[in-house]
Amino acid sequence: MLEKSFDPKTAEPRLYKAWEESGAFAPTDDPAAEPFSIVIPPPNVTGSLHIGHALNNTLQDVLIRFERMRGKAALWLPGTDHAGIATQMVVERKLAAEGNIGRREMGREAFVDKIWEWKAESGGTIVNQLRRLGASCDWSRERFTLDEGLSAAVRKVFVQLHREGLIYRDKRLVNWDPQFQTAISDLEVEQREVDGHYWHFAYPLEDGSGEIVVATTRPETMLGDSAVAVHPDDERYKHLVGKKVRLPIVGRLVPIVADDYADPEKGSGAVKITPAHDFNDFMVGKRHDLPQINILDDFGKINDSAPEAYVGLDRFVARDKIVAEFEALDLLRGIEKTRHVVPHGDRSGIVVEPYLTDQWWVNAEVLARPAIAAVESGETAFVPKHWEKTYFEWMRNIQPWCISRQLWWGHRIPAWFGPDGACFVEETEAAALAAARAHYGRDEPLKQDEDVLDTWFSSALWPFSTLGWPDETNDLARFYPTHTLITGFDIIFFWVARMMMQGIHFMDAAPFKRVFINALVRDASGAKMSKSKGNVLDPLDLVDEFGADALRFTLTAMSGAARDIKLSRERIEGYRNFGTKLWNAVNFAQRNGCARAEGFDPATTKVPLNRWLVGETQRTAAAVTRALADCAFDEAANGLYRFSWNLFCDWYVELAKPILNGTDEAARDETRATAAWALDVILTLLHPVSPFLTEELWSQTADLGAPRAHKGLLISARWPDLPERLADAQADAEIALVIAAISEGRSVRSALNVPLSAKPPLLVVEADAAQAAILAAASPQISQMLRVSGVETVASAPAGSIPYVVEGVTLALPVAEFIDLAVEKARLTKEVANLGADIDRTAKKLGNADFVARAPEEVVEENRERLAESQAAKAKLEAALGRLGEAA
Repeated sequence: MLEKSFDPKTAEPRLYKAWEESGAFAPTDDPAAEPFSIVIPPPNVTGSLHIGHALNNTLQDVLIRFERMRGKAALWLPGTDHAGIATQMVVERKLAAEGNIGRREMGREAFVDKIWEWKAESGGTIVNQLRRLGASCDWSRERFTLDEGLSAAVRKVFVQLHREGLIYRDKRLVNWDPQFQTAISDLEVEQREVDGHYWHFAYPLEDGSGEIVVATTRPETMLGDSAVAVHPDDERYKHLVGKKVRLPIVGRLVPIVADDYADPEKGSGAVKITPAHDFNDFMVGKRHDLPQINILDDFGKINDSAPEAYVGLDRFVARDKIVAEFEALDLLRGIEKTRHVVPHGDRSGIVVEPYLTDQWWVNAEVLARPAIAAVESGETAFVPKHWEKTYFEWMRNIQPWCISRQLWWGHRIPAWFGPDGACFVEETEAAALAAARAHYGRDEPLKQDEDVLDTWFSSALWPFSTLGWPDETNDLARFYPTHTLITGFDIIFFWVARMMMQGIHFMDAAPFKRVFINALVRDASGAKMSKSKGNVLDPLDLVDEFGADALRFTLTAMSGAARDIKLSRERIEGYRNFGTKLWNAVNFAQRNGCARAEGFDPATTKVPLNRWLVGETQRTAAAVTRALADCAFDEAANGLYRFSWNLFCDWYVELAKPILNGTDEAARDETRATAAWALDVILTLLHPVSPFLTEELWSQTADLGAPRAHKGLLISARWPDLPERLADAQADAEIALVIAAISEGRSVRSALNVPLSAKPPLLVVEADAAQAAILAAASPQISQMLRVSGVETVASAPAGSIPYVVEGVTLALPVAEFIDLAVEKARLTKEVANLGADIDRTAKKLGNADFVARAPEEVVEENRERLAESQAAKAKLEAALGRLGEAA
């Protein structure tokens, strides 16, 4: 017999070990099996499991377990990303905490060795955490973005794209982090709204005829100004276009140019142009062939392009000094307070600078064209489809991609420079030396580029480099293109789009047939989780408290693509209770002798209750199969919940009790066999979502009756494929009538506060002969479940009876002797009035456009939910009032 309850703490590690040791995570070797592959969005090697990871990886695991059980050669390929800047930062901080010298004093080689040491000791944390969640990845194929195989792929891609003219070196603006002294991607920039100022500076005209006033939030950049721009249609300044102003402090003459970028409605309408320190100004500078004057060094200090008094000053110290000097020169025309958005490094937390440097770039516009076409043609589909619009908007406006980083941890750029600056891009140093020899006619010393590649460059190759490319491996031939990518919307631009570009360019096929974008996980009120708010839910804590299955089921059931997930401990506890309910149902089946029968055929069942259950099982299996195949994870989980809890545990088990305790041996044996068969199907269907609990129950029930066709672990069992002919319309109608009679009767009793001890008869007032016979035959079940004394057919109901109609049958409960009808009517009238007042208040609030616009999103949603709940409760009470009015 089963233990009293399921203990996740002891069962989960034992079961996971059994799965892994069985080889179940690896795809089948059967050459006839249809390949189905998923590549994991590689978590940072520095990372630990957060709730977003838990959702994303749960959905991947649900899908891969499902397809594996369907007989496909299912590969879920895991791995981690070297996460350049994040990992370098972790190790630098670790060295500082230990009192060691910094990386620059240590030197590149020694520092990189330290990172590899850290990776060996701590880099696998998140992988082990994914195991705790139940992730059935094929760990034998685990990859790391700095593996030698993946590194070879990176070098080949870089060299080929360079030879095709799609990778080039250019001096352009980048996001520069002065703390880490590196370019960073847009993804690594956090836009923060802060308090600031507009300083209004007067620039004197060269001819002494006046001045032009500009406003800036970054006074220090004026040291690099190379023009003032005005709108070509701005009548105030048309006469000044072509003239020059003398830049205060610096003394440089700069032109006044006409450009659409200047906004006549903003500030004075004149704007200072600093091409080396502003992305918009850079484009203005290109249009007008302006000098690009960089006035900062790598550390954010003023360099020697500025007047000597400013050289070496921190940018913000220089800001204060410039403002003071403008004031001293009587050229400060005003200071205006403002709130504005300032870019910060998401890891360093300091202000990021637009910075002009020599970097390596990818011509993303060319690579984007076939990637756009692949989605337009349907070769790759986004689910939900509306994310295609987001993808298209970005891809059709894509900018050159800066791929170089001034770090030491990462893929070193395969470019070597000769003594005259000539560049040799090759996959190996030996090949570069040979190219240099051919170029110079002799051996010359070469120096490799100091930079490494953006982490997203290597991640863009993930779907094919992990399968062995550039070698022609069996895995590559079998599993590329992969089938489904499950990921978050926040990296559509930075990862999904780049994988599409590189996959099509190097493999002549899009890397995915489908891209499923999962929801965001928020707290119970709908607010975004953050440490500062103290509302973060740690998935490992939740697994410790409730078990992995409860968390998995919650995330799956709430993962509807159209909404965010409002996660709470109460929800997870509720789904843990679902697991307990299933455990108790199996326990009940064991205690009542339910066991697999030799040669049992569900199509031959005769008892209406069993025929109904068989049909419901078939419909559920078909619906869950469709839902999982379509990535409708919430539909699958909710369908399983309804069938397992509501139909099987609640209705079937309760309706079966009189049969199991009765004297009809044939009906009893058939019911026992049907229950055992249905439980096997339930466990199989539930396995992808709740793998631990179902595997344990599968094992615990292995010896009940005849052996199963599949004698091994449930993870390797075949997915149920039940024929439609198992459905029985007549049995469905019969059991639907019985369930409706009981369910609606319970609602009547509850709404009118009929005591549980009261046992009135259930009166059949109007019904055809067949319906009356069905209800009479089900009298034992109805009596027990509705707490009535029996089922009686009558010509009319006595006074004080509460009528209700189900499936076209009029039933009645004579309750006048158990309750005071007048008192109940007064109570219900008062409750309806209270609910009506609450509905009016909430509706008025939601009808206020100002409230909806200003209130936090979670507060508005809370009010909408309250309104819907109040309206439903009011309708229910009004129906009860109506029945009281009909009481004879």
